[in-house]
Amino acid sequence: MKTIIIAGGSGFLGQVLESYFSKKNYQVNILSRKPINENDILWNAKDLGEWTKSLENADVLINLTGKSVDCRYTDSNKKMIYESRIDSTHALGLAINLCENPPSVWFNSSTATIYESSLTHVNDEENGVIGNDFSMNIAKSWEQTFYSIKNPKTRKIALRTAIVLGKKGGAFIPLKRLAKFGLGGKHSNGKQKVSWIHELDFARAIEFLMMNAELNGNFNLSVPSPTNNENLMATLRRTLNIPFGISHPKWLLEFGATLIGTETELVLKSRNVIPKRLIDNGFIFKFTNLQFALNDLIKK
Repeated sequence: MKTIIIAGGSGFLGQVLESYFSKKNYQVNILSRKPINENDILWNAKDLGEWTKSLENADVLINLTGKSVDCRYTDSNKKMIYESRIDSTHALGLAINLCENPPSVWFNSSTATIYESSLTHVNDEENGVIGNDFSMNIAKSWEQTFYSIKNPKTRKIALRTAIVLGKKGGAFIPLKRLAKFGLGGKHSNGKQKVSWIHELDFARAIEFLMMNAELNGNFNLSVPSPTNNENLMATLRRTLNIPFGISHPKWLLEFGATLIGTETELVLKSRNVIPKRLIDNGFIFKFTNLQFALNDLIKK
């Protein structure tokens, strides 16, 4: 039985991966600040400790640790967003090098938000335009920390993940709630690109990268053809049989984001990202059609 260690695995994406790989007879252990399950291992996501022993003879390490960016970008929150990503990545890199038999592959979260907002330029791993603002600089620092630690026995892959659509978490839940309350119209002009991936393809892509031992470096995890915000919301309304949805001008989004404690970047940035390296290496998506994906997610 192969062993997968998921750091920060108690959240939405961690639970997606734990469910997927457990069904394939992997032993999945979770590094958690608040262990409650039998397969949870205590760590504080920054210091070396007893948890480092769990990496010995493990086959795969997946790091998903990081404070959610679904918050206001106050100085305090910015500090926690930064430190939670950098500290955990650094600690894992050091822990790997303490092992006689470390994990053969280490996946570290990154984000498709590393690329500049663009309506026209399609960002792939080779020709993507990486910009300069808080979110993009966080992603750059995250990847720099990941690659700066030399782990000679371990293959390393940074997951530049787009918006993951899932049944029990991620963007799908609040968007569905908006639509059900009649607020499922476009955001601003609705032209901003939305790069997304179904939760099953997210797990399948990681499995594919696990199995192809010659692959390393940065990979975009997103469907081959992004949609836009207007089409996303219209397709969601159609899927839920909701005939109308009030649209949100930019000023209203700014006001609402302040009220609920988030940032408009999450819906206004144009994420025009494609998974060139996955496609070039032969990965086949199950969900590339947005309607098909949403139909699957609303099944009980």
